[in-house]
Amino acid sequence: MVPLSVVIITLNEEKNLERCLRSVKYIADEIVVLDSFSTDRTREIAESYGARFIQEKFRGYGGQKNYATELASHDWVLSLDADEALSPELESGIKTVLRNPEFDAYSLPRLTNYCGHWIRHCGWYPDRKIRLYNRTKGAWRSETIHEFWASHMPSPVGMLKGDLWHYSYYTLSDHLKQIEKFTEIMAREAVAKGKKAPLSKVLLAPVWKFFSAYFLQLGMLDGYAGFLVCRLSAFATFMKYSKIRQYASMKN
Repeated sequence: MVPLSVVIITLNEEKNLERCLRSVKYIADEIVVLDSFSTDRTREIAESYGARFIQEKFRGYGGQKNYATELASHDWVLSLDADEALSPELESGIKTVLRNPEFDAYSLPRLTNYCGHWIRHCGWYPDRKIRLYNRTKGAWRSETIHEFWASHMPSPVGMLKGDLWHYSYYTLSDHLKQIEKFTEIMAREAVAKGKKAPLSKVLLAPVWKFFSAYFLQLGMLDGYAGFLVCRLSAFATFMKYSKIRQYASMKN
């Protein structure tokens, strides 16, 4: 079996980190935690699981994950966020892959826990992400908000079974705070690129977002939690285009 380094970036993750570390302790040959100067118990928790704990000023999500990958001792890397954890099925799948890797990278299906409920529809699942990879074959790249791993040369990606559990939002307030943060970033970047938002976009895009997520992507099957996800996704769409319209008018 090829040796595996698990790398995790953190900032004040005492609420999540132990669950993440507990899920990888039987497959990791080493654990590297790259921390952005946490002020809570993050370091104590990391070191209790034998992790190498390194502190570094935050370089952006893509830059931080690339640096964490460089710090690893082994070429095969599993990169996780502190609010993620491996399901037993996914742990087993990773062990199988490491016995004889056929691809340079593997994507994992991510299942999100929203305020205590698993969301299997709404366009949120399977939400595949490349997290297991041979670091010599690619690197992390950054978009406006999200980062992603990409190979240096086009190559097929393996697909693992078993869910990567993602504990994203504990409360509605958590979700609303992220909507405010992300829509601000997206709107300002859009305006910087010269984009505008006609009134029709402000009015109709949120309606379509809710309809597609709740009905076409079967968010209704996720019960009340699914309704909240779809409703707030529509609200996020409304906020994004409203802010683009506002900032574009201020620019003129």
